[in-house]
Amino acid sequence: MTMRAIRMLRERAPLVEQIVADPVAAPGEVLVDIRCAGICHSDAHYRADASRVRLPVTLGHEIAGVVAGTGRRVALHYLLPNSDMLGKERDGGYAERIAIPEANAVPIPDEVSFEQAAIMMCSSATALHALRLASFQPGESLGILGFGGLGVSALQLGRALGASRVVVAEVVAEKRALAASLGAETGALDGVDVALDFAGHAPTTLAALRALAPGGRLVLVAINLRELTVDAYADVLARERRIIGCSDHTRDELIELMELARRGAIDLSQAITRRVPLDAARINEVLDELERGTGHVRTVIDL
Repeated sequence: MTMRAIRMLRERAPLVEQIVADPVAAPGEVLVDIRCAGICHSDAHYRADASRVRLPVTLGHEIAGVVAGTGRRVALHYLLPNSDMLGKERDGGYAERIAIPEANAVPIPDEVSFEQAAIMMCSSATALHALRLASFQPGESLGILGFGGLGVSALQLGRALGASRVVVAEVVAEKRALAASLGAETGALDGVDVALDFAGHAPTTLAALRALAPGGRLVLVAINLRELTVDAYADVLARERRIIGCSDHTRDELIELMELARRGAIDLSQAITRRVPLDAARINEVLDELERGTGHVRTVIDL
């Protein structure tokens, strides 16, 4: 048996379609027929820098589907027990099927679509984890740098957690308009208690740090931010600000997200602004656009 997969074979080259052997579930694993996979900005970073991945590899870490032969709807926690990541060190979701440990299969409630469940696995889960790391409290204000998939999730999660106000800093006009339509303020993050950096642009990151209220927390999430030079006294010590790193999330947070979506406390439908088939040319176009900058929020592959 074989299947179609869109694969990364070398650095800074277009992904290609290959016909590969069907995955085989090892003991303790399940085979999942993929219904939807999100295209994350991280995938564009991986395509540009092969040192981040194990080649050759099928990209894609936002995955939802059906356990083969059972009808069970599941989304996939992408962090494996050996610390490998789906779509990075192990083949991911730009394919028709995938084998994963049973423990990585997160049940999808009937009220939640495959598309929303897929993007929860990264953009929403990482946004929730960032808010948890910041010890975000009801009544505090939230700033969001960059309004892609993580930003839309952070806005809704901040509201669900009791934010007094949400401010979005975003350079793309279409995304600013979307943020405003969802009830956020747009502009500088003056005086916010918590700022989440999903953009990874050092001058903007530094401006956000300096705009924090006393005791404010800046959470660094964007993986493209490599260096940040701060005045340790003026920017951090004097106002008792904190800089926190955020990497990934936990399985328990995925369960929490599913329940929030089931109850209607979050609705990620507006985060999905484009759908493409499992087609190498279309997926490469999306990755190219993510590298240049795009008005789209989240693109998903529907199978």
